[in-house]
Formats: sequence, structure tokens, C-alpha cells
Amino acid sequence: MSRYSISQQLYAFVEKTESFTHDDTSLAGLRQAYDRMCRAFTPRQPEGLQVSDFPLAGVGVRSYQPSTPTPPSGWPCILYMHGGGWVVGGLDSHDFICLELASALQVLVIAIDYRLAPEHPFPAAYDDCRAVWQAIQLCETPYEIDLQRLVVVGDSAGGNLAAALCLGLRDDRQPLPRAQVLVYPGLGGAADLPSRRDCFDAPLLSTSDTECYLTLYLRGSGKPSPYAMPLLAEDFSSLPPALIAVAQFDPLRDDGMLYAERLQGAGVAATLYPGKGLIHGCLRARGQVPEVDQLYEYLLGYLREVLLTQV
Repeated sequence: MSRYSISQQLYAFVEKTESFTHDDTSLAGLRQAYDRMCRAFTPRQPEGLQVSDFPLAGVGVRSYQPSTPTPPSGWPCILYMHGGGWVVGGLDSHDFICLELASALQVLVIAIDYRLAPEHPFPAAYDDCRAVWQAIQLCETPYEIDLQRLVVVGDSAGGNLAAALCLGLRDDRQPLPRAQVLVYPGLGGAADLPSRRDCFDAPLLSTSDTECYLTLYLRGSGKPSPYAMPLLAEDFSSLPPALIAVAQFDPLRDDGMLYAERLQGAGVAATLYPGKGLIHGCLRARGQVPEVDQLYEYLLGYLREVLLTQV
């Protein structure tokens, strides 16, 4: 840990997070420990939000709806894809950020409970996200949604799914989100990227962790697909504008940096947030770590501009 220049506040967050690790390294044990950790960092539901679980296109989703009247043109909407290496997590694990996004921005948030690997390897999670997107386009939700103000957001494995969704929609000439927001995404970068070496034992996510998760996700899928590893795409043009936030001390840092470069090279407006002093998984440190609060303010500012300005 001493090799990584993180603040005392972030170090305390890491210690608290790691306190939920236990000796049961089975898949069930891993998920149980992760769920316990997530509960410890989940705040109370703020007033003025209605939270509902329901199926959409056969996929479980959770909506976070402000209690204010529906805007005349329908709700600006964030479609959220959670992190967890495609292996852990679900709707409860990312309540903390979905509650904040819905409350701070006064927009509708829909989170996807996609199927997890290794029981359901690629393309199951990707297919679930495509199905939910399509259902929203067909107005199959209980809400009036402004389809011109629809953004995809994801962290870690969820950032992978958000980027993959954009690629698949573009390739199939389907309607695209207004923007894609990816927070420390894993995008299938090469194993010899500098960040894999420099951050091989980084707090909360090591290089070996990333390799393990990717192996479980790709199990039995044959030739790697850009929809599983978006950096394999040959064409990055005509994709939605992007905000990519990376963490300085994260083996996945260079994935996000490369993706931003490739989007920019293809003429797509892409903003890279360098995440100085940050680590993978730090979104849960909201209100505890000043540099994480700065990341949130940037994310909220970007989303506010994208979702709430006139089309």
C-alpha cells in the first residue's frame, strides 16, 4: 500500500472495505462478503424518491423516481449498469450511487440486474442490457421517458457493459444514448498495459483480480468479441459522447485512457477525468474522501449538462 500515494481518508476507506473480506473464497462466500460490504456503505434512502423493482423484458430492474411531477417531455433518464466484475453485485450493491444520481439530478434512474458470471458468462449480461434498452425504446416501462435525454452510466464491469451497449447499438443502427459515462471501466485492454504492471497490487483491485474476473466472464465464449472487450473494436466513430473517469492507482486505468483516445481519434467528443489519487471502487467513499467528492461533483456536472440542457 505504501507504494500508492493515497490520502489518509482514502486509506481509512480501504481498511473499512477490506474488513469485510473473510476466508471463504468460494463464489458464494465472495458474493456474501461483497454484499455485506455494500450494505455498510449504503446510505438511507433520501426523501422525495420512489424506489420500485419490476421486470423489464424479462430482466429485473430497479427504478428511482423523483416524487415531483413528470416533466412535460417525459423523464430525463439514466440507465445504470453496476460493477462487480460481472460476478458479484446486483441492485442492492449500487443503491448508493443510483439514489444519489436520482436525488441530486432529479431524473429517473433505472438500474439493471443483469445475469452474473460464471453461471451466465458473456453474452448474458450484455444481452440483458440490450433487452432493457430495447424495452425502454418501445415505451414498455411504467414511466414516460424522454428518449432524447437517455444516458448510459456504469462503473467497472458496468462501464464495460455501457460501452459495449453503445457499440452494439451503433453497429445495428439503433437509437443511441445521448452520452456514455464510464467510471474506472474494464474494457479488455492488453495484459501488458503499463497500469497492469504499475498497479499490480493496487488497493481493492489487483491485476490478478482483473484477469480472474475476465476469465469467468468470457468462459466458453470462444473468440473474444468487441461487445465483451470494447477495445477490440476496429471502428470507434459515430459513438455517443463520453465521459471516462479513471483512477490513478488502478490496473484498469489504461483501459479508460485508451478508450478516450480512440474515441477522440474517431471524432467523438470524449472527456477523460484522470482521477488523481483515486483507486478502483472508490465511488463508495462519497462524503468520506474529498478527492472522491470532487469526482462526484464532476460526474454530476457533466450529467446535469447532458440531461438537463435543451436538446
